[in-house]
Amino acid sequence: MPGREGILALVPHQGRMCLWDEVVSWDERGIRVRAWNHQDPMHPLRARGRLPALALCEYGAQAMAVHGGLLAGGEGGRAAPGVLVALRGIELAVTRIDDLPGALECEAELLAASEASQQYAFRILHADAVIASGRAAAMLGSALAGP
Repeated sequence: MPGREGILALVPHQGRMCLWDEVVSWDERGIRVRAWNHQDPMHPLRARGRLPALALCEYGAQAMAVHGGLLAGGEGGRAAPGVLVALRGIELAVTRIDDLPGALECEAELLAASEASQQYAFRILHADAVIASGRAAAMLGSALAGP
């Protein structure tokens, strides 16, 4: 399973902005990834010395990107560039995450995909408890240019 270097090769997010450290498992329908960086005082999404739970939406979106990269790589290509365009049904069980010990994990499930877009459901877990969940949609490749 890919570690941090493998993930960096799959996604446009680089350096500290790449939020996931390892792929735990994946298949055609989804992915499970893990990270420990939420306690890092230099985390790029920190605001006023804290990392708000809303940042978990970016963690979910990046899990989508890692999964898309793995799927494209399995077919011998690279994932099309994408832009997050919608979040739906977001539920947050905590207000901040920088004070949580141990790892974060994300389970992302592919709901729909085409050449122009992807939709996923995601759950972020800490110590086996769901701390965030929702759905996200991204526009891909040539769809970004518009009509």
